[in-house]
Amino acid sequence: MNPPATTPAATGRATSNLRIRSLEPLIPPARLMALLPLDDAATATIVSGRREVERVLAGEDPRLLAVVGPCSIHDLDAAREYAGRLKALADRVADRLLVVMRVYFEKPRTTVGWKGLINDPHMDDSFDVATGLRLARGLLIEVARMGLFSATEFLEPITPQYIADTIVLGAIGARTTESPTHRQMASGLSMPVGFKNSTDGSLQAAVDAMQSARAPHSFLGIDNEGGTAVVSTTGNPWGVLMLRGGRSGSNYSAEVMEEARTKLEKAGLPARIIVDCSHANSGKDPTRQSVVWRDVLEQRRAGDTSIVGMMLESNIHPGSQPAVRDRSKLQYGVSITDACIGWGETEELLLEAHARL
Repeated sequence: MNPPATTPAATGRATSNLRIRSLEPLIPPARLMALLPLDDAATATIVSGRREVERVLAGEDPRLLAVVGPCSIHDLDAAREYAGRLKALADRVADRLLVVMRVYFEKPRTTVGWKGLINDPHMDDSFDVATGLRLARGLLIEVARMGLFSATEFLEPITPQYIADTIVLGAIGARTTESPTHRQMASGLSMPVGFKNSTDGSLQAAVDAMQSARAPHSFLGIDNEGGTAVVSTTGNPWGVLMLRGGRSGSNYSAEVMEEARTKLEKAGLPARIIVDCSHANSGKDPTRQSVVWRDVLEQRRAGDTSIVGMMLESNIHPGSQPAVRDRSKLQYGVSITDACIGWGETEELLLEAHARL
């Protein structure tokens, strides 16, 4: 009589996937891009937008880069309305400001919480990533068709294969600036990339990241068909330092700007800086974003050309609200992550900067 068949799991000898609940195949990037292709109008916007941002970073374009928009996207209708408003305003100030919309879909969390539209588009812990990627790519294409430029933070190293072709300015966040994976990823991205200082306020981590991303790298990733691949890059010369404050406090003063320029120059990097008026620079108090904006604007007016841009977290309506599963209870146009300033103040700050530059 043959002994009963056994498996490693049945005998307690399994060593793989012990804490994996499920593995779900994902649509390949090439398939999603075929379903939601870039048309000529969107492509023209993205190509020209990247070149315009590069010219600002190189000092060839004297305009101030203004990266403006919601902390995160959770409602596509509100995002479309915001984009329409911002496009009209961008056209009004285009001779002195280069406006790019924050279209952020991935949210890093200090502990736990909603991770963004790509990860959990239904906000119910169903984690329907396939739908999240489709919604994100569709919105980015719509924004590009309007003639508006998009910026986003890349959190998951697989995500760029699905949406990076639509992005004009990328960002590596404070929690991932020190990550070798994200530095390598940035070295292969097709657009300029901002590197935020780390959450403790360290500038050196972001400077190191800029140096690393300028170099060629080879690392594991996926190809357009979704297969595992060795990705070899040429390096990305268009890095920019983003100051967002840290646990030690704000970092937008003239003294910090001098320190940042010194570190960049010592590393052989161009002295180009974008100041995030939110996060720790405003103490996460949206009413203080205007204080940071006006202070940095005056530094720029006083001759500090290393300040190439500023960022505002802005939505249709000010403030924030908890993310709840019953979406009918959510206020339209109000952030469900960090509190934002409202549209009226956004318009006021951009028009003020236009008048003073």
